[in-house]
Amino acid sequence: MTESAKTGKKARLMSKKLRKRLIRILLGAAAFFVAVLVEYVYPGLEGWILLPYLIAYGIIGGDVVKKAVVNITHGQIFDENFLMLVATIGAFFVGEYPEAAAVMLFYQVGEWFQSYAVNRSRKSIKELMDIRPDYANVLREGEEVVLDPEEVKAGERIRIKPGERIPLDGVIVKGSGSLDTMALTGESIPRDVECGDEIISGCINLNTVLEAEVTKEFSESTVNRILNLVENASSQKAVTEQFITRFARYYTPVVVILAAMLAVIPPIFMGNFSSWLYRALTFLVISCPCALVISIPLSFFGGLGGASKAGILIKGSNYLEILAQAETVVMDKTGTLTRGSFAVAEIQPADQGITQEELLRLTALAESHSNHPISLSIKEACKNPFPAEEIEATEERAGYGVITTWRNQQIYVGNEKLMQELKLTVSPLNKPGTVCHVARKKDRVIEYLGYLVVADELKEDALLCVQKLYQAGVKRIVMLTGDRAVTANAVAEEVGIKEVHANLLPADKVDMVEQLLQETSEKGKLIFVGDGINDTPVLARADIGIAMGGLGADAAIEAADVVIMNDQPSKIAVAMAISRKTLVIVKENIVFALGVKFLVLLLAALGMASMWAAVFADVGVAFLAILNAMRAMRYHA
Repeated sequence: MTESAKTGKKARLMSKKLRKRLIRILLGAAAFFVAVLVEYVYPGLEGWILLPYLIAYGIIGGDVVKKAVVNITHGQIFDENFLMLVATIGAFFVGEYPEAAAVMLFYQVGEWFQSYAVNRSRKSIKELMDIRPDYANVLREGEEVVLDPEEVKAGERIRIKPGERIPLDGVIVKGSGSLDTMALTGESIPRDVECGDEIISGCINLNTVLEAEVTKEFSESTVNRILNLVENASSQKAVTEQFITRFARYYTPVVVILAAMLAVIPPIFMGNFSSWLYRALTFLVISCPCALVISIPLSFFGGLGGASKAGILIKGSNYLEILAQAETVVMDKTGTLTRGSFAVAEIQPADQGITQEELLRLTALAESHSNHPISLSIKEACKNPFPAEEIEATEERAGYGVITTWRNQQIYVGNEKLMQELKLTVSPLNKPGTVCHVARKKDRVIEYLGYLVVADELKEDALLCVQKLYQAGVKRIVMLTGDRAVTANAVAEEVGIKEVHANLLPADKVDMVEQLLQETSEKGKLIFVGDGINDTPVLARADIGIAMGGLGADAAIEAADVVIMNDQPSKIAVAMAISRKTLVIVKENIVFALGVKFLVLLLAALGMASMWAAVFADVGVAFLAILNAMRAMRYHA
């Protein structure tokens, strides 16, 4: 069963329990008011008035008493059920019948609101994770068969109808349309797809019927890997969560011992055992640490859910906590700040009377039969190409370029070595990108026509990413790349990065990160952002590894601690903002819960706080802390 299904089942069971508890509370409240009415109408029934209060107490707190007894038999003594049992029975013992029943009633009301808040958060997380497809329309022997996605094999063809969720990763073989990728990337703008495009499971087909060939079985599909990541994220606890768990383990026994001492020691010297016992019982009710034990993990859980909604997968609350301490951000260039795809950046004709358009058309013609990424980018840039059918012959020369015969002339497109072979003198060009020189042989005369520069495209939000990181308090941003220095420096200057290290092999990047880690302050953390494929060693070595373009990139999902699902580097700053917001909420809850508890504990020891104050210090504080924790699920940029 996937985490989405588990979470949905838990939400349904919790809703059922909430209804049952609400009915018990209403019945118990009615019985309590009947007991109060009987005591008011018949004040002479002093010996018998205990009975209606006991009935009301049994209806209201029967489950608490049962849990406390069961837990005690299993050796689990110091929990909230034990504290409420001892405190309310003690109240009966000192003759405070209405207060004993009322404290249990308001405790149950508070617990109901707590459970309601937790269930709301669980439902919200389920909605964020509800990306698992229920079925797949598989085409077998010309027939459409509806199967569980887990039964479909790679290589089979599936049909996705409008409104359906894509069940498996694949490649479109028929049709074109738009996909809603919001569940995976957090982006509201639909993504247009056509034949030959890759599609990933979890997205929704919006308008037309699509047919796709499955490339990965369900166990390896994007949606299943994401669900597994979310499922495992809660097991990676933050330092703060671990502290709270240890704190509660020692805190509760200590306050129980203090309550016992409060009930026994002062009466020896001051007398009035009944009054001191009441103070000790109030002290017990206050002591329960449920506000911290519930609200702190829920805050981190909400932060993980809020990040997921923004298209950021964080593999554990420990990584969510570390993100807030980022001091140094190290970034790869290709695939991180740039798209990793080429485009024509410059067209420069020589002084031969040739126009930019004609130079581009001749270059695209020469590259017509090549599938090299640079060739593809040139052909894509040419909107009015010459007919490729007119080409008489094409020769590709590895390490030099391409020679194409067309209309009794030859077109040469290549590097400086090809131009030198043609006895053409070209000036060395220090351009960021790949320079494609163009020459033509016509009537036995070879002439130089000019050059094109093909460069990697900068991502639209690359500059915004760097600006936001500096605004977020990052002290140092460094670019590490295997590209040439001229290309790296041009990109760095455009986005505002001042420190660049180029011409690096993967091992060199690891060495540089080791050096940067030593230069980072003791409290600061280092983030490395890469494409998750050739940067795997560095992603693993950094304090936090962030992979860009995680949609379907297996290496990115495996190697990184955080995956940016929509390939936008500016989401790094968003992840840091969510981390800091979550930690602020956690600290607010710790200060608020402990502050109120210690204050009311002191007042109880001095006899200035009743059990009504004790209920607020326990249940009321827990409820308010949980409501505050739920804010972590909502991030507004």
